[in-house]
Amino acid sequence: MISIVLGTYNRLNFLQLTIDSIRSNVSSIAYEIIVIDGGSDDGTIQWLCQQKDIITIIQHNRGTWHGKPINRRSWGYFMNLGFKAAQGKYVCMLSDDCVIVPGSIHRGLSVFEHALEQGRKVGAVAFYWRDGVKENVYHVGTPMGHAMYVNHGMYLKTALEEINYIDEIAYAFYFADIDLSFRLWQAGYEVIDSPDSFVEHYPYANLTVRSTNEKKAEQDFKVFLSRWGTVYSDLTNHTISAIRTKEFDDQTRTIDIFNKLHDQVVTSNPKLFKEPTFARRCYAFARWKVILIGRKASNLYKSIF
Repeated sequence: MISIVLGTYNRLNFLQLTIDSIRSNVSSIAYEIIVIDGGSDDGTIQWLCQQKDIITIIQHNRGTWHGKPINRRSWGYFMNLGFKAAQGKYVCMLSDDCVIVPGSIHRGLSVFEHALEQGRKVGAVAFYWRDGVKENVYHVGTPMGHAMYVNHGMYLKTALEEINYIDEIAYAFYFADIDLSFRLWQAGYEVIDSPDSFVEHYPYANLTVRSTNEKKAEQDFKVFLSRWGTVYSDLTNHTISAIRTKEFDDQTRTIDIFNKLHDQVVTSNPKLFKEPTFARRCYAFARWKVILIGRKASNLYKSIF
C-alpha cells in the first residue's frame, strides 16, 4: 500500500483539485490519503470530514485559544504527523497546491520497486515538477550535481523511521525537505528520480499564507547552511539552487486544471502579474550581486582565519 500525505491550510479550492488528481492516479492500487489541516476556516475541515477515503488530522496552528496566541508549529511537525500515521510501505509527499500528471504515481512506484529488487539502498524517489503557470520545463533539485532531494515524491517508510523523520525543531518551513533527503544520503540511502513522474505546482495559492512562510526563509537557510555547509562546501557558493531539468509534453494538459482559479488570482492581484519596471529589474539584479559578493567575501574570510 502507498500512503499519500499532504498538509493544508485555507486552500479548499486548490486542495479539491489535488485530491481529485491523487484519486485518479491511485485508482488501481491500495492506497490511503492522509491530510493534516492546520485549522482552516474556509470550509476545508467540513469538506474533508465528508471524504470517506481521507484520514484527516486537525491541528490548529493559528489564532488564539482561551485568550492566548496558539504557538505556531513547523511544517515538519505537521508532515511528521502524517508520516508517522502512514501504514504504507511507501509514503508519497505532495502539496495542497499541486496536481499530478496521470500515471506519475504508478511510474514512481515502479522505479522504486525495481531499484529495491536490484539490491540498491534507495530511500526516496523524486518527481519532476514545475511552477506550471510560469515555467516550461520540469526539474528536481540536485545540489552539488549529485545529492538529489525530494520536493514532491516518495519515501520508503522504514527509511523515514530510521532517520527519525523530518527535523521539526530546526526549521520553520523552508529547507526541511532538503535536510531530510541529505540525512537519507548520510544514512547510506540513495535519492533517485522517477524520469516519467511529473507534478504541476501552482505558485500563487493563498498568497497571505505564503507571505508569512517566506518571512522565515532567511533564518531557515542560515540553519541549513550551519548544518550542511561544512559537509558540502559547495553549498556556500549557492549551488543549493542547482537543478536537473526535463522537458515533457503533457498530452493531457494537466496544468489547465488551474486555469479557472488562476484567472481569479490574477483578477484579485493584478499588481502581482505586471511586468517589473526597468528600475525594479536593475534593483533586483544589484541586490542579488551584493548578496553573492558578500557570501564570497565571507567564504574567503573563513578560509584565511
